[in-house]
Amino acid sequence: MIDHTQGRVAQRTLARVAAAAPAMKGLAIGLAAALFCVAVGAPLPWMIGPLVALAACRSAGFDCEAPRGGRQAGQWVIGTALGLYFTPLVAELVIRLWWQLLFAALFALALGYFCGYLVSRVARIDRTTAVFASVPAGAAEMSVLGERYGARVDEVAAGQSLRLMLVVVVIPWAFAALKLHGADAFQPGATEVRGLGLLALLVLTLVGGLALQRARVANAFVLGALAVAIPLTIAEVNLSAVPRGLTNAAQLLLGCALGARFERSFLKRAPRFVAAVALSVLAALVLSAIFGLALAAATGLHPATLVLATAPGGIAEMSI
Repeated sequence: MIDHTQGRVAQRTLARVAAAAPAMKGLAIGLAAALFCVAVGAPLPWMIGPLVALAACRSAGFDCEAPRGGRQAGQWVIGTALGLYFTPLVAELVIRLWWQLLFAALFALALGYFCGYLVSRVARIDRTTAVFASVPAGAAEMSVLGERYGARVDEVAAGQSLRLMLVVVVIPWAFAALKLHGADAFQPGATEVRGLGLLALLVLTLVGGLALQRARVANAFVLGALAVAIPLTIAEVNLSAVPRGLTNAAQLLLGCALGARFERSFLKRAPRFVAAVALSVLAALVLSAIFGLALAAATGLHPATLVLATAPGGIAEMSI
C-alpha cells in the first residue's frame, strides 16, 4: 500500500516537472540571450535578448514557453519602479502639460485606426480584426475586446505581439545607432534600497495590481502599481528604491512573455497578414516620430523623450 502511494506521488511529481519543463527551458533560453546581449552591449539586453530568442525558438518549432505569470510579475515590478519617478516636480509638469498629453493620446488612437485600415487593405482581412490588431495596447486585452466585437482572436493576438516586438527591437537599436538619448534630469523620489521599505512598497503595489485585475482593468499590474506608487512618491513617502537586479529580472520575464507569443503555425498560415502588420508598424513608427518631434518643438521637452513617449508600444516596454 505504501509503495503504491509512493508510486502515485512520484508520478504526480514527474508530471509536474514535465509540465514545467517548457517554461524552465524558455527561462533558461531567455537568460542566456540576455547575458549574451549584455556582453555585446546591445540596447535593452534584458528584454530584447529573451524576446528575440524565444520568438526565434518557437518559430523554429522548439518547445519552450514563458513562465506562467511572468508577464504580470514583470509589469508589477516595472510599474512600481516607474511610479517612483512621479515626484512633485514631475506631477507639476504633468498638470502644466495636460493638454499635450491628451493630444498625444488622441493621436495614438487615430494612429491605431489608420494602421488598422492599412492592415485591412494589405492583408485583405476584415476591418474589425485589423483595428484591434493595430491599436497600441496589450495583446491579451485587445484579444478579449476583439472577440466581443467579432474579430479573429488569433490574428489580433499575433498582430499585437508582432507590433510590440518590432517596436521594442527597432527603437532601441535606432536610438543606439543614432546615439540619441533623453536629457531630462528627472530622478526617482527614492534613491536608496531599504529592505523593509522595499518589501512594503512591493506588497502595496501588488495589492493595487490585484485590485485592478479583479476589476478587469487592462494592464492591471502596471497600472495598479503606478496607482499606488505615484501618490506615495508625490507625497514624498519614499519607502525604497527598486534595485537594478529586480528591474532586470522584470525585463527578462516581459521579454520571455512577448517572445513566447509567437507560433510557427501562424507564421506559416498567414504570411500576408504578418507582412501587413510589419508594414503598418514601420509606418506608425515614422508617423509617431514626426508627431513626437512636433510635440517637442511645441513644449520645449527633449525630442528623444517625446519620440519614445508617442511610440506605438506598451507602457512598461516604452518606459524601460
